[in-house]
Amino acid sequence: MIKPHRLAPAAAWSLFAALTCVAATTASAFDTDELDFDLLLEIKAHYRHSVDNDFRLANPPGAQLETVDPGDHFEVSALTLFTNVDYADSIRIRAKVDIIDRYDRNSSSDDKDIDVDELWLRVGSELPPGRMPDDDSRHMYVKIGKFGKFERQNDRHLESYGLVATAFNRFEDLGIELGSDITENIYVKASVSSGNPVFIRDPNALAGDNGTSDLLDRNDPDLNSGIPILYDAEVEDFQFDDNFAELGIGIGARAGSDDGSRTVDVLLFGYERELKDEVKLFGTHYGGDLDVFSAPDIVNGGQAVLNGLRGSYKREYGASVWVYLDQTTLFGQFVQQDLGGLDRKGWEVELSHRIDIEDWFRIGDTAVLQHLSPAIRYSYLDPNFAGPATFPAPGAFWDWKKIDVGFRVGLFTEMEMTVEYAFNAFTRAGVEENNDEFLTTLRWRHSF
Repeated sequence: MIKPHRLAPAAAWSLFAALTCVAATTASAFDTDELDFDLLLEIKAHYRHSVDNDFRLANPPGAQLETVDPGDHFEVSALTLFTNVDYADSIRIRAKVDIIDRYDRNSSSDDKDIDVDELWLRVGSELPPGRMPDDDSRHMYVKIGKFGKFERQNDRHLESYGLVATAFNRFEDLGIELGSDITENIYVKASVSSGNPVFIRDPNALAGDNGTSDLLDRNDPDLNSGIPILYDAEVEDFQFDDNFAELGIGIGARAGSDDGSRTVDVLLFGYERELKDEVKLFGTHYGGDLDVFSAPDIVNGGQAVLNGLRGSYKREYGASVWVYLDQTTLFGQFVQQDLGGLDRKGWEVELSHRIDIEDWFRIGDTAVLQHLSPAIRYSYLDPNFAGPATFPAPGAFWDWKKIDVGFRVGLFTEMEMTVEYAFNAFTRAGVEENNDEFLTTLRWRHSF
């Protein structure tokens, strides 16, 4: 088997050379009439109610897992700028910059205030999932920068995330991706990237504070640790080297109507990379990757290590399915993962339906209500490993299931409100506990 760190440099240089060649060819025929620039501002405000939980830990003595921020809260979680620069149908530059991003901060208190979620250049034409080609041409592209993984759900209908999305592909990676149609119905994708570091976070809205100065230095911190699971955290710095490269590959099949109103798209994917001994993360004293699988055992001395850890390779494979039937959308995903010999799997499915309600309530010629989209999501995470009683993040090896149910309503032309409830449950010592959360989100978007 070819190891990814041996193949990555050659693949990266080949893709970069291809990108440079295509960009140079396109630039030689540059026409300013084909240039389009968009700037979008998004603000999200929330009412959140989080159930108050605390569970005693054996390590260190007296410690406990607690809900990150229990009770009722009104808060502004996001202030985001989006920019798209398009040239014809062949070049796109995209940037997404968070001035505030409270719900996506790796440690909720101490992570970066300003964060670049996306910054990439794409040369060529990329079809979104479920979209059929509208002509006989082959669509192909090369993308370089920081962008989301090709198997994840981007047309989300709730503000929350399922367990699978949280654990495996919520956050963007940094690298190079290319894709091409083989036929009208078959396509392939591949990537070489830094690889998202493995860390811990609560699966509800706030990630929690783990390893922060506030949590370590005070007996009564503003925010608690949460009840965290292992997840692929955001790439914060460029760390692309021979021993830190993830290879990804996907092959997909799609079929449906030419206008995209009724389509089915199935993507099989896989990733592989070598885990680092430790990855430094902003705002926390804990390290990512292999370092997060063990912690000092204050009770017995030595280390408290997850049972079964025996290697340094991270491998995962799975399938994503998109189904579009007029106003009804179904998304499903299954992932099987091997973290240095620690196996876990998860699956989730989301069903949503859009109802146009523009005629329900008007003020003059203005439709106050635009659309109503009820949605329900079921997700399940099954770690097939355990840990000692002294492991400080036992949620990593508990079984989890989560049901998110809610609706989204369009208000006027630039505003949406999402109301949802998360029935979030885990099995601890043979007993099912809950970590529920209610979330109402008001989102305002304005284009300049």
